[in-house]
Amino acid sequence: MTVTLKLEPLLEEQLRQRAKLSGRSTSEVLRAALQAYLAQPEPGPPRSAFELGTDLFGRHAGPADLAAGRKRAAVDAFAARHARRGA
Repeated sequence: MTVTLKLEPLLEEQLRQRAKLSGRSTSEVLRAALQAYLAQPEPGPPRSAFELGTDLFGRHAGPADLAAGRKRAAVDAFAARHARRGA
């Protein structure tokens, strides 16, 4: 199959230089680049933050009411710390 490809002058020059340095023709360099591109897995649809973190949710243990009882927990921790100092 023959394909015509239009390149910007700078890109064309870079292609020619790469081909010359590697001792290959520009067609060989383009074929190798296209094969490498097509060998990559097809990108799927973007995933949400929830989908990305699903395997992490629920892994940590602790009080279930930590947010609701945060002030009481802070007072208890402060009192326990100062009780140890006073003893």
